[in-house]
Amino acid sequence: MSDSFQIRIISSLKDIDADAWNALQPSECFNPFISYEFLYALEKSGSAISKTGWLGQHLILEDDKGEMLGAIPCYLKNHSQGEYVFDHGWADAFERAGGSYYPKLQCSVPFTPATGPRFLVPQCEGRAIRMTALAQGLQQLCERMEVSSAHITFVEEDEWQFAGEQGYLRRKDQQFHWLNDDYKTFDDFLAKLSSRKRKNIKKERRVALADNGITIDLLKGDEIDERTWDRFFAFYNDTGMRKWGQSYLTREFFTMIGEMMPQRTLLIMAKREDEYVAGALNFIGDDCLYGRHWGCLEDHPCLHFEVCYYQAIDYAIEHGLKRVEAGAQGSHKLARGYVPVTTHSAHWITNPGFRDAVEDYLVRERREVDRHNQILSEHAPFKKENKA
Repeated sequence: MSDSFQIRIISSLKDIDADAWNALQPSECFNPFISYEFLYALEKSGSAISKTGWLGQHLILEDDKGEMLGAIPCYLKNHSQGEYVFDHGWADAFERAGGSYYPKLQCSVPFTPATGPRFLVPQCEGRAIRMTALAQGLQQLCERMEVSSAHITFVEEDEWQFAGEQGYLRRKDQQFHWLNDDYKTFDDFLAKLSSRKRKNIKKERRVALADNGITIDLLKGDEIDERTWDRFFAFYNDTGMRKWGQSYLTREFFTMIGEMMPQRTLLIMAKREDEYVAGALNFIGDDCLYGRHWGCLEDHPCLHFEVCYYQAIDYAIEHGLKRVEAGAQGSHKLARGYVPVTTHSAHWITNPGFRDAVEDYLVRERREVDRHNQILSEHAPFKKENKA
Protein backbone atom coordinates (compact mmCIF):
# COMPACT_ATOMS: atom_id res chain seq x y z
CA MET A 1 0.00 0.00 0.00
CA SER A 2 2.75 2.48 0.97
CA ASP A 3 6.05 2.65 2.81
CA SER A 4 4.21 2.71 6.15
CA PHE A 5 1.21 0.39 5.48
CA GLN A 6 0.71 -3.00 3.96
CA ILE A 7 -2.31 -5.27 3.70
CA ARG A 8 -1.97 -8.97 4.31
CA ILE A 9 -4.76 -11.44 3.47
CA ILE A 10 -5.27 -14.33 5.88
CA SER A 11 -7.63 -17.25 5.40
CA SER A 12 -7.78 -18.32 9.04
CA LEU A 13 -8.03 -16.39 12.29
CA LYS A 14 -5.79 -18.96 13.93
CA ASP A 15 -2.90 -17.19 12.19
CA ILE A 16 -3.30 -14.00 14.25
CA ASP A 17 -3.32 -13.05 17.92
CA ALA A 18 -6.73 -12.90 19.61
CA ASP A 19 -5.87 -9.93 21.85
CA ALA A 20 -4.48 -7.96 18.90
CA TRP A 21 -7.71 -8.54 16.94
CA ASN A 22 -9.96 -7.60 19.87
CA ALA A 23 -7.93 -4.43 20.47
CA LEU A 24 -9.16 -3.19 17.07
CA GLN A 25 -12.75 -2.64 18.29
CA PRO A 26 -13.36 1.02 17.41
CA SER A 27 -16.02 1.64 20.06
CA GLU A 28 -15.94 1.51 23.83
CA CYS A 29 -19.16 -0.53 23.62
CA PHE A 30 -18.08 -4.12 23.00
CA ASN A 31 -19.70 -5.79 20.01
CA PRO A 32 -19.67 -9.58 20.54
CA PHE A 33 -19.95 -10.50 16.87
CA ILE A 34 -16.73 -8.94 15.67
CA SER A 35 -14.81 -10.40 18.59
CA TYR A 36 -12.08 -12.90 17.83
CA GLU A 37 -13.92 -15.50 19.91
CA PHE A 38 -17.16 -15.35 17.92
CA LEU A 39 -15.52 -15.31 14.49
CA TYR A 40 -13.05 -18.02 15.44
CA ALA A 41 -15.86 -20.22 16.77
CA LEU A 42 -17.61 -19.92 13.38
CA GLU A 43 -14.43 -21.05 11.67
CA LYS A 44 -13.20 -23.71 14.08
CA SER A 45 -16.64 -25.33 14.39
CA GLY A 46 -16.88 -25.81 10.63
CA SER A 47 -19.80 -23.38 10.30
CA ALA A 48 -18.10 -20.68 8.16
CA ILE A 49 -15.39 -22.39 6.13
CA SER A 50 -14.59 -22.95 2.47
CA LYS A 51 -16.67 -26.16 2.42
CA THR A 52 -19.79 -24.17 3.34
CA GLY A 53 -18.95 -21.35 0.93
CA TRP A 54 -17.24 -18.98 3.38
CA LEU A 55 -13.52 -18.90 2.59
CA GLY A 56 -11.71 -16.47 4.85
CA GLN A 57 -10.01 -13.57 3.06
CA HIS A 58 -9.58 -11.25 6.03
CA LEU A 59 -7.77 -7.99 5.35
CA ILE A 60 -5.10 -7.20 7.93
CA LEU A 61 -3.55 -3.72 7.87
CA GLU A 62 -0.01 -3.69 9.28
CA ASP A 63 2.82 -1.23 9.67
CA ASP A 64 6.35 -1.93 8.49
CA LYS A 65 7.09 -3.73 11.76
CA GLY A 66 4.16 -6.11 11.37
CA GLU A 67 1.99 -4.48 14.03
CA MET A 68 -1.73 -4.87 13.34
CA LEU A 69 -3.34 -1.45 12.74
CA GLY A 70 -6.72 -2.47 11.37
CA ALA A 71 -8.73 -5.26 9.76
CA ILE A 72 -11.86 -6.14 7.80
CA PRO A 73 -13.52 -9.53 8.34
CA CYS A 74 -13.99 -10.79 4.79
CA TYR A 75 -14.95 -14.00 2.99
CA LEU A 76 -14.82 -15.25 -0.58
CA LYS A 77 -18.24 -16.67 -1.42
CA ASN A 78 -19.83 -18.66 -4.22
CA HIS A 79 -23.41 -18.09 -3.06
CA SER A 80 -25.51 -15.50 -1.20
CA GLN A 81 -26.83 -17.63 1.65
CA GLY A 82 -26.60 -16.57 5.29
CA GLU A 83 -26.17 -12.85 4.57
CA TYR A 84 -29.65 -11.27 5.10
CA VAL A 85 -28.94 -8.47 2.61
CA PHE A 86 -30.44 -9.92 -0.50
CA ASP A 87 -28.62 -9.62 -3.80
CA HIS A 88 -30.05 -12.64 -5.62
CA GLY A 89 -31.72 -10.32 -8.14
CA TRP A 90 -28.38 -8.63 -8.83
CA ALA A 91 -26.73 -12.01 -9.36
CA ASP A 92 -29.48 -13.15 -11.73
CA ALA A 93 -29.34 -9.94 -13.78
CA PHE A 94 -25.55 -10.03 -14.12
CA GLU A 95 -25.54 -13.70 -15.07
CA ARG A 96 -28.25 -13.15 -17.71
CA ALA A 97 -26.14 -10.32 -19.14
CA GLY A 98 -23.25 -12.74 -19.57
CA GLY A 99 -21.27 -11.93 -16.43
CA SER A 100 -20.14 -14.12 -13.53
CA TYR A 101 -21.48 -12.75 -10.24
CA TYR A 102 -19.83 -15.44 -8.15
CA PRO A 103 -17.40 -15.60 -6.54
CA LYS A 104 -17.74 -12.35 -4.63
CA LEU A 105 -16.25 -10.89 -1.45
CA GLN A 106 -18.46 -10.55 1.61
CA CYS A 107 -17.34 -8.30 4.48
CA SER A 108 -19.64 -9.32 7.28
CA VAL A 109 -20.19 -11.62 10.22
CA PRO A 110 -21.54 -14.89 8.78
CA PHE A 111 -25.18 -15.70 9.54
CA THR A 112 -25.50 -12.57 11.70
CA PRO A 113 -27.76 -9.68 10.63
CA ALA A 114 -26.55 -7.37 13.39
CA THR A 115 -25.10 -3.92 12.82
CA GLY A 116 -21.52 -3.40 13.93
CA PRO A 117 -18.12 -2.11 12.87
CA ARG A 118 -16.66 -3.56 9.69
CA PHE A 119 -13.62 -1.29 9.38
CA LEU A 120 -11.90 -2.50 12.53
CA VAL A 121 -9.68 0.43 13.38
CA PRO A 122 -9.46 1.69 16.97
CA GLN A 123 -10.11 5.33 17.77
CA CYS A 124 -6.74 6.96 17.32
CA GLU A 125 -4.90 9.68 15.47
CA GLY A 126 -4.76 8.68 11.82
CA ARG A 127 -7.85 6.47 11.98
CA ALA A 128 -9.27 7.91 8.75
CA ILE A 129 -6.00 7.16 6.94
CA ARG A 130 -6.08 3.54 8.10
CA MET A 131 -9.73 3.17 7.08
CA THR A 132 -8.94 4.60 3.66
CA ALA A 133 -6.12 2.10 3.26
CA LEU A 134 -8.51 -0.75 4.07
CA ALA A 135 -11.24 0.56 1.75
CA GLN A 136 -8.81 0.90 -1.12
CA GLY A 137 -7.22 -2.43 -0.28
CA LEU A 138 -10.60 -4.15 -0.60
CA GLN A 139 -11.09 -2.57 -4.03
CA GLN A 140 -7.64 -3.76 -5.11
CA LEU A 141 -8.38 -7.23 -3.80
CA CYS A 142 -11.47 -7.35 -6.04
CA GLU A 143 -9.32 -6.51 -9.04
CA ARG A 144 -6.56 -8.95 -8.13
CA MET A 145 -8.97 -11.83 -7.57
CA GLU A 146 -11.11 -10.83 -10.59
CA VAL A 147 -14.35 -11.04 -8.62
CA SER A 148 -17.54 -9.19 -9.49
CA SER A 149 -18.03 -7.29 -6.27
CA ALA A 150 -17.41 -6.72 -2.57
CA HIS A 151 -20.25 -6.23 -0.08
CA ILE A 152 -19.90 -4.64 3.35
CA THR A 153 -23.14 -5.49 5.15
CA PHE A 154 -24.75 -4.35 8.42
CA VAL A 155 -22.13 -1.63 8.70
CA GLU A 156 -22.48 1.23 11.15
CA GLU A 157 -23.81 4.46 9.64
CA ASP A 158 -20.63 6.50 10.00
CA GLU A 159 -18.65 3.78 8.22
CA TRP A 160 -21.40 3.62 5.59
CA GLN A 161 -21.01 7.33 4.94
CA PHE A 162 -17.24 6.90 4.78
CA ALA A 163 -17.54 4.02 2.30
CA GLY A 164 -19.69 6.23 0.06
CA GLU A 165 -16.91 8.81 0.04
CA GLN A 166 -14.56 6.04 -1.12
CA GLY A 167 -16.77 5.24 -4.12
CA TYR A 168 -18.83 2.38 -2.68
CA LEU A 169 -22.52 2.22 -3.54
CA ARG A 170 -24.77 2.66 -0.52
CA ARG A 171 -27.82 0.61 0.35
CA LYS A 172 -30.46 0.81 3.08
CA ASP A 173 -32.71 -1.79 4.62
CA GLN A 174 -34.96 -2.14 7.66
CA GLN A 175 -35.05 -3.91 11.00
CA PHE A 176 -37.08 -3.54 14.18
CA HIS A 177 -35.35 -2.73 17.47
CA TRP A 178 -36.64 -2.09 20.96
CA LEU A 179 -35.30 1.14 22.46
CA ASN A 180 -34.96 1.65 26.21
CA ASP A 181 -36.40 5.01 27.26
CA ASP A 182 -34.78 4.73 30.71
CA TYR A 183 -37.44 2.28 31.87
CA LYS A 184 -37.08 0.85 35.37
CA THR A 185 -39.63 -1.97 34.95
CA PHE A 186 -41.56 -3.71 32.19
CA ASP A 187 -44.66 -1.91 33.46
CA ASP A 188 -42.92 1.42 32.83
CA PHE A 189 -42.56 0.36 29.20
CA LEU A 190 -46.18 -0.77 29.01
CA ALA A 191 -47.33 2.58 30.39
CA LYS A 192 -45.96 4.28 27.28
CA LEU A 193 -48.13 2.16 24.97
CA SER A 194 -51.64 2.77 23.81
CA SER A 195 -54.28 1.04 25.92
CA ARG A 196 -55.14 -1.53 23.27
CA LYS A 197 -51.51 -2.53 22.67
CA ARG A 198 -50.80 -2.65 26.39
CA LYS A 199 -53.72 -4.99 27.00
CA ASN A 200 -52.71 -7.20 24.08
CA ILE A 201 -49.15 -7.64 25.37
CA LYS A 202 -50.39 -8.50 28.86
CA LYS A 203 -52.72 -11.07 27.34
CA GLU A 204 -49.96 -12.58 25.20
CA ARG A 205 -47.67 -12.93 28.20
CA ARG A 206 -50.42 -14.61 30.24
CA VAL A 207 -51.26 -17.01 27.41
CA ALA A 208 -47.62 -17.86 26.75
CA LEU A 209 -46.80 -18.73 30.35
CA ALA A 210 -49.68 -19.32 32.79
CA ASP A 211 -52.15 -20.71 30.27
CA ASN A 212 -49.54 -23.10 28.86
CA GLY A 213 -48.02 -24.10 32.20
CA ILE A 214 -44.62 -22.79 31.11
CA THR A 215 -41.80 -21.25 33.14
CA ILE A 216 -38.70 -19.43 31.91
CA ASP A 217 -35.03 -20.07 32.73
CA LEU A 218 -32.31 -17.56 31.86
CA LEU A 219 -28.90 -19.21 31.55
CA LYS A 220 -25.51 -17.62 30.96
CA GLY A 221 -22.83 -19.49 29.02
CA ASP A 222 -21.07 -20.94 32.06
CA GLU A 223 -24.44 -22.16 33.41
CA ILE A 224 -25.29 -24.10 30.25
CA ASP A 225 -24.36 -27.78 30.27
CA GLU A 226 -23.97 -29.94 27.18
CA ARG A 227 -27.39 -31.51 27.62
CA THR A 228 -28.99 -28.06 27.47
CA TRP A 229 -26.95 -27.16 24.38
CA ASP A 230 -28.11 -30.44 22.82
CA ARG A 231 -31.70 -29.45 23.48
CA PHE A 232 -31.26 -25.96 22.08
CA PHE A 233 -29.50 -27.32 19.01
CA ALA A 234 -32.61 -29.43 18.37
CA PHE A 235 -34.69 -26.24 18.54
CA TYR A 236 -32.30 -24.46 16.20
CA ASN A 237 -32.32 -27.32 13.68
CA ASP A 238 -36.11 -27.38 13.62
CA THR A 239 -36.21 -23.68 12.69
CA GLY A 240 -33.41 -24.10 10.14
CA MET A 241 -35.19 -26.95 8.39
CA ARG A 242 -38.38 -24.91 8.15
CA LYS A 243 -36.72 -21.74 6.84
CA TRP A 244 -33.73 -22.82 4.77
CA GLY A 245 -33.86 -26.62 4.50
CA GLN A 246 -30.61 -26.83 6.43
CA SER A 247 -28.92 -25.31 9.47
CA TYR A 248 -25.97 -22.96 9.07
CA LEU A 249 -24.34 -23.56 12.45
CA THR A 250 -22.83 -26.82 13.67
CA ARG A 251 -23.40 -28.31 17.10
CA GLU A 252 -19.77 -27.60 18.04
CA PHE A 253 -20.30 -23.87 17.53
CA PHE A 254 -22.66 -23.65 20.49
CA THR A 255 -20.30 -25.43 22.84
CA MET A 256 -17.48 -23.15 21.74
CA ILE A 257 -19.33 -19.89 22.36
CA GLY A 258 -20.46 -21.17 25.74
CA GLU A 259 -16.84 -21.82 26.64
CA MET A 260 -15.18 -18.84 24.94
CA MET A 261 -17.86 -16.19 25.56
CA PRO A 262 -19.66 -17.31 28.74
CA GLN A 263 -20.59 -13.84 29.97
CA ARG A 264 -21.76 -12.76 26.51
CA THR A 265 -24.02 -15.75 25.86
CA LEU A 266 -27.61 -15.93 27.15
CA LEU A 267 -30.14 -18.69 26.63
CA ILE A 268 -33.79 -17.91 27.36
CA MET A 269 -35.37 -21.35 27.75
CA ALA A 270 -39.05 -22.24 28.11
CA LYS A 271 -39.81 -25.24 30.33
CA ARG A 272 -42.99 -27.33 30.53
CA GLU A 273 -43.31 -30.35 32.83
CA ASP A 274 -39.57 -30.18 33.68
CA GLU A 275 -38.56 -30.34 30.01
CA TYR A 276 -37.29 -27.53 27.81
CA VAL A 277 -39.65 -27.12 24.86
CA ALA A 278 -38.41 -23.89 23.28
CA GLY A 279 -35.60 -21.39 23.56
CA ALA A 280 -33.78 -18.36 22.17
CA LEU A 281 -30.07 -17.64 22.00
CA ASN A 282 -28.98 -14.07 22.71
CA PHE A 283 -25.65 -12.30 22.82
CA ILE A 284 -24.90 -9.53 25.30
CA GLY A 285 -23.14 -6.38 24.20
CA ASP A 286 -22.19 -3.51 26.45
CA ASP A 287 -25.30 -1.54 25.47
CA CYS A 288 -27.43 -4.00 23.51
CA LEU A 289 -29.01 -7.44 23.75
CA TYR A 290 -28.88 -9.23 20.40
CA GLY A 291 -31.52 -11.88 19.81
CA ARG A 292 -30.17 -14.40 17.34
CA HIS A 293 -31.73 -17.85 17.15
CA TRP A 294 -35.09 -19.28 18.20
CA GLY A 295 -36.59 -22.72 17.99
CA CYS A 296 -39.13 -25.03 19.59
CA LEU A 297 -40.23 -28.65 19.62
CA GLU A 298 -43.73 -27.84 20.86
CA ASP A 299 -45.97 -25.13 19.46
CA HIS A 300 -47.71 -22.99 22.08
CA PRO A 301 -49.68 -19.78 21.49
CA CYS A 302 -47.65 -16.58 21.97
CA LEU A 303 -44.58 -18.45 23.24
CA HIS A 304 -42.36 -17.06 20.49
CA PHE A 305 -43.33 -13.50 21.45
CA GLU A 306 -42.61 -14.16 25.13
CA VAL A 307 -39.25 -15.87 24.70
CA CYS A 308 -37.86 -13.72 21.89
CA TYR A 309 -39.36 -10.28 22.57
CA TYR A 310 -40.77 -9.77 26.06
CA GLN A 311 -38.12 -11.69 27.98
CA ALA A 312 -35.47 -9.80 26.01
CA ILE A 313 -37.07 -6.48 26.99
CA ASP A 314 -37.20 -7.59 30.63
CA TYR A 315 -33.50 -8.46 30.53
CA ALA A 316 -32.51 -5.19 28.85
CA ILE A 317 -34.42 -3.13 31.41
CA GLU A 318 -32.97 -5.03 34.36
CA HIS A 319 -29.41 -4.69 33.08
CA GLY A 320 -29.65 -1.12 31.77
CA LEU A 321 -29.11 -1.97 28.10
CA LYS A 322 -30.08 0.70 25.60
CA ARG A 323 -31.76 -1.51 23.02
CA VAL A 324 -32.73 -4.99 21.89
CA GLU A 325 -31.99 -6.07 18.33
CA ALA A 326 -34.26 -8.98 17.55
CA GLY A 327 -32.85 -10.02 14.19
CA ALA A 328 -33.85 -9.42 10.60
CA GLN A 329 -37.27 -8.45 9.25
CA GLY A 330 -40.60 -8.94 11.02
CA SER A 331 -43.12 -6.08 10.91
CA HIS A 332 -45.13 -8.03 13.51
CA LYS A 333 -42.57 -6.74 16.04
CA LEU A 334 -44.04 -3.25 15.68
CA ALA A 335 -47.12 -4.13 17.72
CA ARG A 336 -44.83 -5.40 20.49
CA GLY A 337 -42.94 -2.20 21.02
CA TYR A 338 -40.13 -2.63 18.51
CA VAL A 339 -39.68 0.31 16.16
CA PRO A 340 -38.34 0.50 12.58
CA VAL A 341 -34.68 1.42 12.20
CA THR A 342 -32.50 1.71 9.11
CA THR A 343 -29.65 -0.70 8.46
CA HIS A 344 -26.85 0.00 6.01
CA SER A 345 -24.58 -1.77 3.55
CA ALA A 346 -21.94 -0.65 1.06
CA HIS A 347 -21.08 -2.32 -2.26
CA TRP A 348 -18.15 -2.19 -4.65
CA ILE A 349 -19.09 -3.29 -8.20
CA THR A 350 -16.20 -3.84 -10.61
CA ASN A 351 -18.08 -3.87 -13.94
CA PRO A 352 -18.85 -0.22 -14.93
CA GLY A 353 -22.12 -0.97 -16.73
CA PHE A 354 -23.41 -3.21 -13.97
CA ARG A 355 -22.31 -0.66 -11.38
CA ASP A 356 -24.37 2.07 -13.09
CA ALA A 357 -27.46 -0.16 -13.14
CA VAL A 358 -27.10 -1.07 -9.45
CA GLU A 359 -26.50 2.57 -8.49
CA ASP A 360 -29.68 3.65 -10.28
CA TYR A 361 -31.64 0.92 -8.48
CA LEU A 362 -30.23 1.86 -5.07
CA VAL A 363 -31.27 5.51 -5.42
CA ARG A 364 -34.88 4.39 -5.76
CA GLU A 365 -34.59 1.65 -3.12
CA ARG A 366 -33.18 4.04 -0.49
CA ARG A 367 -36.05 6.43 -1.11
CA GLU A 368 -38.56 3.60 -0.70
CA VAL A 369 -36.95 2.34 2.53
CA ASP A 370 -37.09 5.84 4.02
CA ARG A 371 -40.74 6.20 3.03
CA HIS A 372 -41.66 2.80 4.46
CA ASN A 373 -39.88 3.50 7.74
CA GLN A 374 -41.72 6.81 8.08
CA ILE A 375 -45.10 5.14 7.53
CA LEU A 376 -44.36 2.39 10.04
CA SER A 377 -43.09 4.89 12.62
CA GLU A 378 -46.42 6.67 12.43
CA HIS A 379 -48.11 3.38 13.38
CA ALA A 380 -45.88 2.61 16.36
CA PRO A 381 -47.89 1.35 19.37
CA PHE A 382 -46.94 4.22 21.69
CA LYS A 383 -49.31 6.81 23.01
CA LYS A 384 -49.45 9.74 20.64
CA GLU A 385 -47.73 12.13 23.00
CA ASN A 386 -44.91 9.60 23.53
CA LYS A 387 -44.74 8.22 20.01
CA ALA A 388 -41.28 6.90 19.05
